[in-house]
Amino acid sequence: MSEALQTFLAESRGLLEAMEEGLLKLEEIPDDSEAINSVFRAAHTIKGSAGLFGFDEIVAFTHEAESVLDKVRDGELALSEAMIGLFLSCRDHLSHLLDLLASDSDADDETRQRGDALVAQLSACLGGAGSRSMPVEQEAVFHREGGDGAQGDAWHVSVRFGRDVMKNGLDPASFIRYLGTLGQLSHVETVFDAMPPAHEMDPEECYLGFEIRFHGEVDKTEIESVFEFVREDCELRILPPGSKLSEYLQLIHELPEEDLLLGDLLVRSGAITRRELEEGLAVQGQESTSDEAAPPLGEILVERQAVQTELVDAALAKQKDVRQRQSQEARFIRVHADKLDSMINLVGELVIASAGVGLIAGRNKDAAMMEAVSEMARLVEDIRDGAMRLRMVEIGETFNRFRRVVRDVSKELGKDIELIISGADTELDKSVVERIGDPLTHLVRNAMDHGIESAETRIARGKPARGSLRLNAYHESGSVVIEVGDDGGGLSRERIVAKAQEKGLIEDAQGLSDAEVWNLIFEPGFSTSDAVSNLSGRGVGMDVVKRNIEALRGTVEIESRAGSGSTFRIRLPLTLAIIDGFLMAVGEGHYVVPLDMVLECVELGEGRSSDEPDYINLRGEVLPLLRLREHFGLEGPVVRRHNVVVVQWGGRKAGLVVDELEGELQAVIKPLGRIFAGLRGLSGSTILGSGEVALVLDVAQLLEHARLREAEAVSAVSVGRTSERTANAMTG
Repeated sequence: MSEALQTFLAESRGLLEAMEEGLLKLEEIPDDSEAINSVFRAAHTIKGSAGLFGFDEIVAFTHEAESVLDKVRDGELALSEAMIGLFLSCRDHLSHLLDLLASDSDADDETRQRGDALVAQLSACLGGAGSRSMPVEQEAVFHREGGDGAQGDAWHVSVRFGRDVMKNGLDPASFIRYLGTLGQLSHVETVFDAMPPAHEMDPEECYLGFEIRFHGEVDKTEIESVFEFVREDCELRILPPGSKLSEYLQLIHELPEEDLLLGDLLVRSGAITRRELEEGLAVQGQESTSDEAAPPLGEILVERQAVQTELVDAALAKQKDVRQRQSQEARFIRVHADKLDSMINLVGELVIASAGVGLIAGRNKDAAMMEAVSEMARLVEDIRDGAMRLRMVEIGETFNRFRRVVRDVSKELGKDIELIISGADTELDKSVVERIGDPLTHLVRNAMDHGIESAETRIARGKPARGSLRLNAYHESGSVVIEVGDDGGGLSRERIVAKAQEKGLIEDAQGLSDAEVWNLIFEPGFSTSDAVSNLSGRGVGMDVVKRNIEALRGTVEIESRAGSGSTFRIRLPLTLAIIDGFLMAVGEGHYVVPLDMVLECVELGEGRSSDEPDYINLRGEVLPLLRLREHFGLEGPVVRRHNVVVVQWGGRKAGLVVDELEGELQAVIKPLGRIFAGLRGLSGSTILGSGEVALVLDVAQLLEHARLREAEAVSAVSVGRTSERTANAMTG
């Protein structure tokens, strides 16, 4: 795929996002002229850029949508809710056509039929008359002829293409031909002011410029959009017919963001000619030879009546604004994601190497070396934190995608639902953002389908007819918390308990807290819905949501109040690449658990055998024990005294029985191979400073294993007691 085509696809997708954002805004404020213009410009620019590449199907389809949008913009058509839905469907169809281009695939019959159906609906919006016909392309006439800019009612367009325009697969003449479809080209002059000597010419580079007189009932934005695709790589000047002061002011404001001298700004805007500038500079040079400082160029030009004071002030303001902005932008640089990932990997190797040096220093017991290693470790930690911050992105872009989801689903359900977004500037690792989208989508859809009531039900309960769905994010204790909340009816404890008993998940719910009852909805196949809809009700999804979140080393909690709504609270680590961990030893192996999951470490006691009950009484709290030696089937000498690492995850606690506590470390997590995929309780590996491999424990799976084992033990005791009572009754 050529670089130019990649740029076209990226720019077009960005324009489609702007179109969707504008349409959703129009749904709330139908008479928002700025939003209407934004949608129209997006469609118009896509059509023009597609025409440059010869993508006729996109051009033809977008032209139909543009015709209706033009009527809306001019006030000839009232924008209805159904029309907004139609434009959103057109946006989706264009997105599909772009996907086909990206994959170098042809449109199938279904795609063509969908496009034809949308065109028919667009035509119906125009009263069946169809769109305005596209003007027949004119052949641009290239000749050298006298001309000094705008004359009469003609626009003057001056364009100098970048030298690489043809290397990028574009034909400069195609832009002029497309401009001719908007009106009449009365004069086109080819200029050669950038032509180098013959021996320096590159046959693949463009050295030509064009001075064009153009007649048409269009505005400057439409003319400028013709060159949108090469706007950043060309010099373009558009002078309106009979230019006035206000129009020159606008031209100065719209000049490219370049650090130019005052005279160049005025020349580029068309306010003065190059000769007027040279004369002004000559006067300034003459006066600078005297003892007094030369007056500013702006004053000289005003005195010579070459330009108005207002234009000089506007040009100076533009110059100041550009310099301030460039000073700020100089602090930023775009880096390819692969390069960033490579640097993160190198930082990880640096962390491992630093740990190795620290181990050697400790063995040699060299005080000076240990002090130097300590300082190096601190610097490595700073480098690690700085590198990880480079991967951080705001979650706002992910949140904004749900505006369309909420709009479409609420229409499908016949509900009026408002989306409220907060904490959009909260940052977390890019890889986490990319993988959290699907779980959030399911939670949002579930809240709209099951959580928020219909308008009639809400009014009967004394609530506003319009429901609200909240997306919120914030940082807390080294983690990111994402909340999906609604103001619906909340979860029904009675219905959840009844369904759980029906499926054999529980026997008696009297001893269960609300949090434990809410967690039952994450069981596979669990659903309290009486009816199956296109959105939910089949009992498929919530268990997948939990599994996907746990795969990110995250947790999900539920807070619900009857009649007030529910909040699903997802807690995620800031990053998945490098963690602060706690190192433990069992037999000859080493294991790492994320440090933020470790509550405390206690000594189990000497001589306690594995046959004793796997529980520990920790200050009145009974916690299950999980012996890693037995869980992983490890061999080796058994130590006399064991240690217990108390971990917490998802509101549950347990003790991990290990042989030795080895302290904290920075762990660079490496994925496990497929051969370990079926081994529960492990989530990755890391390399220690000694070169040994340590396995990273999956605390969520270990705690779930402890819970299931506890449930089996309780069930066995219950069965034993029942059998004993039965036997006593028979003998009695």
